[in-house]
Amino acid sequence: MFEVKSDPALWEKLGMDVERFKNMPPMLTQAYTNIFLGQKNRPQGMAYFDDCVANIHTGRIHELVAAKEAGKPVIGTFCVYVPEELVLAAGGVCVGLCGGAQGSIADAEKILPRNICPMVKSAFGFKVGRICPYFQAVDFVYGETTCDAKKKTWELLDQYVPTHVMEIPQKKGPRDKALWLEEVKGFKSAVEKITGNATGTQEIAEAITLINGKRRALQRLNSLRHHNPSPISGKDMLLIQQIAFYDEPNRFIARVNDLCDELEGRLREDIGVAPVSTKRIMVSGTPMALPNWKLHHIIESSGAIVVNEESCIGTRYYKDLIDESSQTVDEQLERLTERYMKIDCSCFTPNDERIDQVIKEYRESGAQGIIDYCLQFCHTYNIEAVKLRQACEKEGIPFLAIETDYSPEDVGQLQTRVEAFLEML
Repeated sequence: MFEVKSDPALWEKLGMDVERFKNMPPMLTQAYTNIFLGQKNRPQGMAYFDDCVANIHTGRIHELVAAKEAGKPVIGTFCVYVPEELVLAAGGVCVGLCGGAQGSIADAEKILPRNICPMVKSAFGFKVGRICPYFQAVDFVYGETTCDAKKKTWELLDQYVPTHVMEIPQKKGPRDKALWLEEVKGFKSAVEKITGNATGTQEIAEAITLINGKRRALQRLNSLRHHNPSPISGKDMLLIQQIAFYDEPNRFIARVNDLCDELEGRLREDIGVAPVSTKRIMVSGTPMALPNWKLHHIIESSGAIVVNEESCIGTRYYKDLIDESSQTVDEQLERLTERYMKIDCSCFTPNDERIDQVIKEYRESGAQGIIDYCLQFCHTYNIEAVKLRQACEKEGIPFLAIETDYSPEDVGQLQTRVEAFLEML
């Protein structure tokens, strides 16, 4: 029987608010059971990822603590723009810290304004409320300047945990690339100072190969779900993409490829998780940090299936690889910079590349409509949805824009809108 495990002694060691956090595992157990475990014809390979959730507050945290005790600093990040390769190359452990839960927002709103992004508030609230074992385990945090709420929140977060901020360029021209290359070099130096390890060509090459392997595994998995019938649900794919940000990379790669082998067998036998006639939806927009499964659950509970995510918890994270042929550190940092500059974040202006990428992924996925998901007060994605709607209208692509937060209060309204959209397809 599935159960999210508890370890109060471990949490006490990490300085958590144990009395308050002890209610989290049973709540997550119930939510996960209701959302994921009732799915029909689920692939057997999902058992590993179920186990990741069962051990999310215990087993993986024990691994992070062991890494710290072995002299490997644990470094937290909030954005796919922060190059995890350089953390691994220097002997550190990289974990994502974005918040996807409503429960920590009240803690944040005691300090932060209410009218900012719920993902920023959720993450900040996890730290100030001492109710996230990952936040308590990290030695250092890297923030970035992809939005105003983030870059100002990092100033406050630095009062609770050492926080370094990377300047993200707002355009993609030669001068912007030069700025980002200098930031990457500064990031490398800062990480080396934290870990006490200098990184050379071999260490960086091994880290690039490892993370490229993770990206290739996710690319492979995403391409399989584009078949009709899809061999895996959108909810399960979303979960795997979320786990990618905190699981041990080598193990994650192996388990994803094992799952892909199973799904390829399913495709040969035309076994899917939903009938061929099921309406197929692509989701675009803002990230969905764990445990934010709200929109996917609504869509798939309404009888459709999600077949692609153009998101930071999605293709933006893994669609591009780093060239592995570089022979010097300078060349490696150049190639790394070029790869990260291909991320289509809405912080860029102009950002026609993202509009083109959304249309491209829509065609490749075999979707029949796009639902653009935007967190409240995320102004860049909310405004960019105007251009995306215009492009979809020009291409004849059904389009629905949704703005929401982590609260369950609007689930009924969203369900009505999604069902109407599906009826229209």
